[in-house]
Parts: sequence; C-alpha cells; structure tokens
Amino acid sequence: MPSRCTLWSLPACKKRYQFRFSAYQKIRAVSRLTSSFISRVQNTGLKYQIYTSKSNNPFLNLSIEHFLLQKSPADSTILFFYIDRPSVVIGRNQNPWLEADLKLLASGSSLKAWATDGSVQNINASIDIVRRRSGGGAVFHDHGNVNYCVICPTQDFTRDKHAEMVVKAIRQDNPRARVNERHDIVLDQGLPDVKGSQLDPADMHKTEFQTDAQQALKVSGSAYKLTRTRSLHHGTCLLDSPNLKRLSQYLRSPARPFLRARGVDSVRSPVGNVYADFQSDASSRFQSHVLASFATLYGLGPDCLAGFEQAGERSELQQGPNWVCGSLDDSLESIPEIHSGIKELQARHG
Repeated sequence: MPSRCTLWSLPACKKRYQFRFSAYQKIRAVSRLTSSFISRVQNTGLKYQIYTSKSNNPFLNLSIEHFLLQKSPADSTILFFYIDRPSVVIGRNQNPWLEADLKLLASGSSLKAWATDGSVQNINASIDIVRRRSGGGAVFHDHGNVNYCVICPTQDFTRDKHAEMVVKAIRQDNPRARVNERHDIVLDQGLPDVKGSQLDPADMHKTEFQTDAQQALKVSGSAYKLTRTRSLHHGTCLLDSPNLKRLSQYLRSPARPFLRARGVDSVRSPVGNVYADFQSDASSRFQSHVLASFATLYGLGPDCLAGFEQAGERSELQQGPNWVCGSLDDSLESIPEIHSGIKELQARHG
C-alpha cells in the first residue's frame, strides 16, 4: 500500500505531525502537573504548601481552595494566591438579590481595566457572581486585587493570626495598614502622630496614622470556613483596582428596599487601594511580601522563597525537604473533585 504522505505532500504531513506531537506534549505536561499536584497535596511529609494560580476563573480558584481544604494533611499549612476576572463573590448565607445590582453586573457597563502604559481603559464584559462556601459578606474581585487563602490546623487557628501576617507584608509598601476589631485590614487616614515613635513596630493593630477624626479605609475583608481539624481563612486585598469608585454601585441592590429575605447582610465600609496609583508589579510584589511574612511566621528558609519565584513563570511545582510551592493553571479543572466543585458553584451561584 503506498504511503499517504507522498513526496509532494511531505511539508503538509510534517506540519500535521508536528501539530499532533505538540498536542501530545501539551497533554503530557497537563497530566504531569495534575498528578504531581494531587500527590503533593496529600503528601504527609510536606508540612508547608504554597501555590499561586495562573487562572482568572473564580469558580476554578474557589474549587481549588476547597480541594486543598479537603485533601491536605491535617497538620499541614497552606498558602494559596489567585487573581480573579471581574466578579462579585457573596457569602454562603447571602441573598444575591439583596447584595448586588444583578442587572449592572450582567451588562458590565463602566467596567475598567489598566492598560500596559498605566492608563485606564473601558472594557465590555459581564461580571460573574459567585457564591463561595465560606461565610462573610459580598466582595468585588478584579485584576487590581489579589486573593489570599491560608489553610491550617484548627488548633493553630485564630482570626487575627494570618491577617497580621498580611498586614506585615503590606507595611513593606504602606505603613498605614493595620488589623481592626472586625479582623479586617484597613489603612488609617490621619496625619502622623508625634507619639508614633513610641508604638511597637510588631503591633499590627495600631499605626501612627490612627485617628477618630477620619475613618480608616478597608483594603481587605476576611471570611472563614472551619472544620473539626482544618480551618480556612481567605481574603481579597485591594492593591490598585481601577474600579474602586464603582464598587458601591456593583455591591448595592436596587431591589433591597422592596425585598424581605433571610440571610446575612454585608457590613458596608469605605474602601481604598494599598497603592495610590497603578503599579505594574503590584500583584507579584504583594505575593512576594506575603510569602516572606509567611516564611518568617513558620520558619521557612530562603530556598522556599527562591523555589516560588522560579516556579512563578511556569506551571510547575518545586519541592524542598518539608515544603512544596509552584504555579497552577486551568488544567486542574480535569481533577474530578475540582471539576465537580466548579459545577456545584455554577449551579448554586444564584
């Protein structure tokens, strides 16, 4: 039987086989990442796990969180970062009709994004609304904020512990940050106090800018999910969101005066950004600072920080004697538990 690749068709055959080989390599890479991720998450010898997601899908990222909560060893501590596309995320006990302007979210009108030159541009995209598995109030996500999640043994959990860790990181760039009485992270707006030099720099609950005359601006709220052995604390930190002035419109329902329903209402607060203007490296700098704070808190060495930076550009995992760190991507949707988690969130988001 003559070959299907005749002499005149050799270039086309070569191109076709190169495409197939490239697709095969991609499938193998995806399979390696997912299998490597599953095995390391459940590895009892890896007490500390640090991941960052390259996906902007809020349904996927929240499902990865849930997978980590359910599958990681009971004595492990996990730090997970992700940035979502524009979305409103409500607490598990909230009513979306009371928490957001659903018509405005669907239209995506007046949604803004940073251009590479630092200018603000209008974009046309609908805004997802997602119901997370933890409690708490409604929050807005976009590319101008970073979400962080810490999962640890319940016996080691306090509501301030990891909020203080994040404040320590934020203070590398903004000394006004502190944890307030509601466990939120806020930026004080007063002038420096002459007595500020007397403050303990290790105190994450006071700053020299604290005043009763001006209300602090909230940059990060927290939500929690606690089980008998594991506790999850996650929050979103506003770094340089171009949609800051629109948040109150997205998170205010025009139907509220006309509806009575059971559920948990959001506590509304004035908000601000950590950075006063656009920062091209805001998200990477924030993650590096938080990781350094996490490493100090848990006694991890510089090899872990270097491994995180090395894995940051690629979807791969780096492993040390008792830690693993790396970047994750959309391929994790192929993991059955994560795939079913996405379907569950999509089914119950309304």
